[in-house]
Amino acid sequence: MYRRQLKRSRKQLTSRNIWQTRIVFFGGALLVGLASVFVAYGSDVASHLFVSITQDRPWLPFIITPLGLMLIIYLTRSFFVGAEGSGIPQVIVALRQNRHKELRYRLLSIRIAIGKALMIFLSLLSGASIGREGPTIHIAASIAFALTRFARFPHYDIGRGLILAGGAAGLAGAFNTPLAGIVFAIEELARNFESKTSGTILTAVIVSGLTALSISGNYSYFGVVGTHIEMPSILWVVLVCGIAGGLLGGSFSALLVHIGRRIAPFRNRHPYFLAASIGIMLAVLGTISLGQTWGTGYEEAKVALAGKEHVSASFPFLKYLVTLLSYWTGIPGGIFAPSLSIGAGLGNWLSQWLPMAQISTVALLGMAAYFTGVVQTPITAVVIIMEMTGNQEILLPLMATCLIADGLSKIISPQPIYRAMAEDFIKGLAKSSLQESQNAKNKTP
Repeated sequence: MYRRQLKRSRKQLTSRNIWQTRIVFFGGALLVGLASVFVAYGSDVASHLFVSITQDRPWLPFIITPLGLMLIIYLTRSFFVGAEGSGIPQVIVALRQNRHKELRYRLLSIRIAIGKALMIFLSLLSGASIGREGPTIHIAASIAFALTRFARFPHYDIGRGLILAGGAAGLAGAFNTPLAGIVFAIEELARNFESKTSGTILTAVIVSGLTALSISGNYSYFGVVGTHIEMPSILWVVLVCGIAGGLLGGSFSALLVHIGRRIAPFRNRHPYFLAASIGIMLAVLGTISLGQTWGTGYEEAKVALAGKEHVSASFPFLKYLVTLLSYWTGIPGGIFAPSLSIGAGLGNWLSQWLPMAQISTVALLGMAAYFTGVVQTPITAVVIIMEMTGNQEILLPLMATCLIADGLSKIISPQPIYRAMAEDFIKGLAKSSLQESQNAKNKTP
């Protein structure tokens, strides 16, 4: 037995193929980290550029936003097919394709990764209310899956390890939340935990995370958010935030999916008209909100969590509406960051009726509740918000709030949002394949 193990270890150390695989894998994880930083930096630049050029020109969004959305739709449909939407549904669909490798190449590729990043920048430069985190997961999974072209990986690792590792590393790099990346891969992408993929996921997250940290430095996404907890008054805060966030988040999930399904046939027939119409609506709402609804909502969430002032009562509801409208256009973009800003704004607003707790405490719990209501991943919500705010003192109230929100959200929207969108994506692929086969038959003499 000892000699057999020694022989196996020697082979691991001397095999050229094994070392080639390792080098390719670590190189891919390094690229994921670099891509995460690039997308984060480019998104911030695009958001700030839009705000700066429209600040003293309130009429400009009525031109830039509709035209920008139309351009994005054209580029996505013409050159970057598969890059539309959040990207997380595409990763989920790719994970399900154990036998159809060709379909995986249609969902995860370097071309799609490049297109996704460029479209995110253009979307934020147009003033759309989108996030970069879901798209970063798609980009990272595409990079990870592209490794199969340069080295021989076991079939199982191709299906579960590399794609899951890429997705986890993408979220970890986007938010600087390594634990949340791992938890999200298990809770949402894979929906289970398998020991065969754990080492691959962990290694990818560590390498990509260290790459991002070496460039951006060690930081909390929203800074350190201070909170103060007093029993039993915190129980009322947990209850109110859990109920409000769960109901509002669940309604967002249900509306995004069900109305999105009704809009889809019209969007397929008139994509540019829909993009232009929604672009004008976004410009109107952005003007009404005095610019608070543009972009990811990061700055507004940070103000809400600071707890020094109350945000506008209309902010969370206007941001809710513009995020729905932005996603219904079909442009590439995620819902993570807008959901966090809506939740923080909701909690900040609710704090007016909950004077027994700090504004920052209520805003933090509101953020957790709404995010859980939308995504229905309570464990991920707890971990990601603790890591983003550098706050571990509020763990138990945070967990209770997320559980309440998750339960209420499932009553309104029984199917998790990303699972529903993944099913819609599969149906869309089936329809397009059927249409292609019919067109091929019609061309055959």
